[in-house]
Amino acid sequence: MSYRLVTFLQNGLIYAVLTFFGIVMIFPFIVMLTTSLKEPADSYAYPPRLLPRDPQTALVEGFTDPLPLYDLTVDGATRRLALAATDARVGVYAAPGDLTTTYERSLRDVKAAGGALNQKTIVVNGVEQKVWEIVENGQTLEVIQLEQKALGRFVDPADPAAEPVIADVRQARQALNLTWHPENYARVTELGGLDRSLTNTALVTLLVVVGQLATSVVGGYAFARLRFPGRDNLFLVYLGTIMIPFVVLIIPLYRLMVLIGWVDRLAALILPWVFTAYGTFLMRQFFITIPKELEEAALIDGASRLEILRRIFIPASVPALATQATFTFLYAWNSFVWPLVIINTGNEANHVLTLSLSILRGRATEAPNLILAGAAISVLPPLIVFLLAQRYYIASVTSSGVKG
Repeated sequence: MSYRLVTFLQNGLIYAVLTFFGIVMIFPFIVMLTTSLKEPADSYAYPPRLLPRDPQTALVEGFTDPLPLYDLTVDGATRRLALAATDARVGVYAAPGDLTTTYERSLRDVKAAGGALNQKTIVVNGVEQKVWEIVENGQTLEVIQLEQKALGRFVDPADPAAEPVIADVRQARQALNLTWHPENYARVTELGGLDRSLTNTALVTLLVVVGQLATSVVGGYAFARLRFPGRDNLFLVYLGTIMIPFVVLIIPLYRLMVLIGWVDRLAALILPWVFTAYGTFLMRQFFITIPKELEEAALIDGASRLEILRRIFIPASVPALATQATFTFLYAWNSFVWPLVIINTGNEANHVLTLSLSILRGRATEAPNLILAGAAISVLPPLIVFLLAQRYYIASVTSSGVKG
């Protein structure tokens, strides 16, 4: 086997494996998006369907409302008929000693053996069954119920005057159309107040991102380039705060918000999070890689520290800034525990998306399509931001291992 063929097979195998795991990773997001475009009944369909579908209907002469269409096998041929009505529920019965001979009876024509209050039971194949009485050829037989089915009256949409077909509804296959319902997103914003929550989340996220970038750039530059007594020790203490779990800070931080008077206000979601030791550390490490000769030349030319930071360090640190902005955006957008603690659930005017989605889960329990539409509204913005900032993030990662 030639070297070129071996290389081709190896690369093909690698791409196949990566494609498989890529599909596995993205499949839940596809299910979320497609389900958000379905009707509730379609969401509970079995077997599950990936793409949204709606039942086909037709206006039939003699009926005021459109009738659902079904594909039904009649005399060996498949016909598309309209379900005009469900006439009755029918039970299939058999004698306990002969389960091969069955009888079909309307549920209204069957009586409980021994009376409704003291109905007889019998064990058949290890399962306790209720005993019923039916009349067959003038004789009363004691039987057990094997199954139930609904008989439907099907009519031909093209010839409604023709003799209707009486058949088991479960044996008919409902005709479906591939469709979608983007109005679910409008419905979910009205139901859960997601429009206001989306605005609040965008505002909080934007201010937190801008605040963290500003404080991290200034702090990182100070620790990287300015010399002052205790700088390194102070930086180690500041960096050590990363090791403190957030759950430890919840109670003292909440008490501080009560003291200031920021409970149940959006300010409590913004100002405590504009300072970050991680962002300061990230910017300091990046600023250290910038040659000192650039800064010294600027100082000789009379530039101030602020001008050096604005004209040299910030333009050179765009990949690092994009990386921190991406992480900060994802954290601020998806924050749930702190908004749940500091914002009252009854104060819908100050809700963020995570709180509204938590409440929506209770309001739309029977409508998974609306719940997933709300989830899509929450997931898509950070996904778009990450895709747009991906090239800057990759540039930051690759440049971190290069010594200038």
